[in-house]
Amino acid sequence: MRELFGCPRSRRRVTNSRLVALVIASSLAAVLSGCATPALTGSPAALSRVVQPLRVSAARLARLPAATTFGRLHGAPLDPAPFSPETGVVIHPTATRAVYAYPGGPPVAVLPATELSSPTWVPVVQTWFGWDRVLLPARPNHSTGWIFLGGGGLQTAYSPYRIAISLAAYRLTVLDRGRRLGSWTVAVGAPGTPTPTGRTFLLAAVAPRHPTYSPLILPLGMHSHTLSTFGGGPGTVGLHGWPDPSVFGHAVSHGCVRVPPAALRILSGVPLGTPVAITS
Repeated sequence: MRELFGCPRSRRRVTNSRLVALVIASSLAAVLSGCATPALTGSPAALSRVVQPLRVSAARLARLPAATTFGRLHGAPLDPAPFSPETGVVIHPTATRAVYAYPGGPPVAVLPATELSSPTWVPVVQTWFGWDRVLLPARPNHSTGWIFLGGGGLQTAYSPYRIAISLAAYRLTVLDRGRRLGSWTVAVGAPGTPTPTGRTFLLAAVAPRHPTYSPLILPLGMHSHTLSTFGGGPGTVGLHGWPDPSVFGHAVSHGCVRVPPAALRILSGVPLGTPVAITS
């Protein structure tokens, strides 16, 4: 049986899928408590420190690489603290936005409004006077970029959920406001195709039209270190079910984390953009 490693062939969401409906509804209806457009607020002294972004022409914007799971970025800064807790704050661009190397610095990518047919929600890992630094789903792993909060076109929210994965313990745990919703033994990447570690996030929700091993695939914002492609896709690591329970508790996958049905049901209600911490 072949697991979906990058969700390349089943990118359409099936709207009558109960699992996908839960994920999309929870994202858009704000299980991420209180969607709103960020505003530049604060004292006059703080506002005076806001660095305006460089103007980017439409032509230059079109030439920038897309910060998607299919993209590879050059010049994007890497996450300086890949094992630190995320803030839980997530943002969604309602239209394509420029992503910068640093506040006031050069643009390095564009972040589209959708990803794998799901709305793009990316987690904030740092803030600085009118700018948010976010995790990006492109290669290399742990790529980040800065988004200017002014000018509208952004929604912000907070996810109370956390997903923790311990590779050594073969365990996935889901927390809601610190309360454990469940903890399960899972299967992780084999020694030759290990599951990457660090902080990442739930990138999208995909329901294959004709599922062979899982009714729902949850791609993450990171990729395999050893596979540049898999099944025609970019080698994206994801969470998904598996029909044979004998794999749980073993390192047997191509990098994805295979979870039991009970875990998949809980994960189906977790909003996109939610932090995922993977430790060795």
